[in-house]
Amino acid sequence: MLLRVIFGLGFTVACASIAGRRFWWLSRLIRSGKAAPRRWQGFSKAGEAELIEVAGQRKLLKWTVPGIAHFFTMWGFTVLMTTIVEAYGALFNRNFHIPLIGQSNWLAFVEDFFATAVLVSLVVFSVIRLVQAPSRRERTSRFYGSHTGAAWAVLGMIAAVILTLLLYRAAQINTGHFPFAQSHWAFSSHVLAIWLRPLGSGVNSVLEAVFLLANIAVITGFLVFVAYSKHLHIFLAPINVGVSRRPRALGALDKTPDMDMDSVTEDTVFGVGHVEDFTWKQMLDFATCTECGRCQSVCPAWTTGKPLSPKLLIMGLRENMFASADRLLSGSADSNVATLVPTTIDPDVLWSCTTCGSCVEQCPVDIEHVDAIIDMRRYEVLMESRFPPEAALLLRNLENQGDPWGMGSSKRSDWMKSLNFEVRVIDGPIPVDMEYLYWVGCTGALDERARKTVEATARLLHRAGVNFGVLGARETCSGDPARRMGNEYLFQEMAKANIATFNEVGAKKIVASCAHCFNTIKNEYPELDGNYEVVHHSELLSHLMENGRLVPGDSYQGKVTLHDPCYLGRHNRVFDEPRAVLSAVPGATTIEMARSRATSFCCGAGGARMWMEETIGKRVNSERAQEALATGADVVGTACPFCMIMLDDAVKGEGRGEEVTVLDISQVIERSLS
Repeated sequence: MLLRVIFGLGFTVACASIAGRRFWWLSRLIRSGKAAPRRWQGFSKAGEAELIEVAGQRKLLKWTVPGIAHFFTMWGFTVLMTTIVEAYGALFNRNFHIPLIGQSNWLAFVEDFFATAVLVSLVVFSVIRLVQAPSRRERTSRFYGSHTGAAWAVLGMIAAVILTLLLYRAAQINTGHFPFAQSHWAFSSHVLAIWLRPLGSGVNSVLEAVFLLANIAVITGFLVFVAYSKHLHIFLAPINVGVSRRPRALGALDKTPDMDMDSVTEDTVFGVGHVEDFTWKQMLDFATCTECGRCQSVCPAWTTGKPLSPKLLIMGLRENMFASADRLLSGSADSNVATLVPTTIDPDVLWSCTTCGSCVEQCPVDIEHVDAIIDMRRYEVLMESRFPPEAALLLRNLENQGDPWGMGSSKRSDWMKSLNFEVRVIDGPIPVDMEYLYWVGCTGALDERARKTVEATARLLHRAGVNFGVLGARETCSGDPARRMGNEYLFQEMAKANIATFNEVGAKKIVASCAHCFNTIKNEYPELDGNYEVVHHSELLSHLMENGRLVPGDSYQGKVTLHDPCYLGRHNRVFDEPRAVLSAVPGATTIEMARSRATSFCCGAGGARMWMEETIGKRVNSERAQEALATGADVVGTACPFCMIMLDDAVKGEGRGEEVTVLDISQVIERSLS
């Protein structure tokens, strides 16, 4: 008995010391990051997140088979904490049991059930990893680039924890030291006990001690392994989930300080050029990554042959953080340290991102990939002036003319010439009887194809009796392309100018057709004191139809498949309204694409990619167009001018432009009225 105590406690003290030192080091490293304001949103939101994401495994269960396996593994280890108490108690007293519940048959059943469930889950994980092994499928495997050796080691160690547990319990049954009166309730342990019984009580007594010590040794050794591996998420994921933005890290980018040039000094750094420029939350993201590859498998850039993998990007930043630990912990600044781009992150990786948010949507531990990418873009643009050459024209046009094409304010009212009614242009305070200020957006006002969607929307609003007006020449870009490109200063200047205009005319309710403008004005202007009620035209049209103010006709007959714009759907959760609009058209038969709603595949225009060349791999819009065409629909419907342009180009590029039309949902309604 003394030897059991010595060996058991010896393993524990040694491993706990090693792991504890590592966790303290990690804590200091992560806390060396810059401040991350407003990360704690109160116990209510944090508690809800822990309940849904950690305890409920919501995101993991979206992938049914691996999700269920992970659910039972996570909960298995949680429930089996009671067996760890029993194991340490058995070091000192072979007849030990947990007070009050330690001899209950239900506990015996629950412990054996979860032990068995964990073993079954390990088999499932093994099969998944073998089937999706990177060596077989290369980039198509979500495990491509992950540390698969460490993953197999973890599966082996978990299996060892469970097997040694069941074996020492089986030996306990045979020696009469099992704490539960009815051992049959511990069904797995009982089966193993039957197999071990012929060995006799003496051998079983030895096996009891050996497997008990082995169980403690594996558990404490596993603690050390976790502290030094990607499986840190076991401890860090609940923390990361608790301090992540709620309800999701999509929509607005994380808050950026007001870039007032009066407060800029020679030491001011815009964006992230070195790992020490990241916030502690971003460093926590890096350490929390599980390398599961879910983000990688849904990334439109990666799946079309671009070098950007959200997973590999986070892994690269984590490696850089660990390699820079001495500098970070000492707080010393070294001007000779190379910037993250291009030494750690290739420029093509950085500029391939469409900011669609699929990675953030899928991440089971709430890593905020998009914010990290935009932060690095900010440094490249504002500090180094390094960006794709075509982006220079975009930024110059935005700065000088207020739109991406450089067409100027004089063209912003041209779209109204085709209307048979007058649209009120606001040149003073908004009249009391005006319901909405219609934000047309650069694309809707200046692109020939997108103009048709704005014209259709205006005619529908007029038909429904909605009193609306526009800013006309006073409207300028919302700033979304500049911000996603990384020019935060230009974004803030444009946003402040627009807010000043809104406040001057007394805007209260704004309707926008562009999903990007909608997201920016609704979610990002409030940080600059621009607070308005903002709706998307799909929401307003749905509302008007629901209330009988707008009634579709029966002139349209055909099949429509809806493409969910990333910044309308995934970023802002507007899924039902565009579908309600299409469903209200009597002759429209709606068909869903394989990837829709929250899993919708990007059109390729976001993140200012619409104005950048796409020379690597397959075009993102072609991938999406092929998926839309596969439905057999006559019309590809959408609710964003960016998406309409990208998908229209791609459908025509597939040679299907004569038979399949890309339309905004407002145009589908108009067709039903003709």
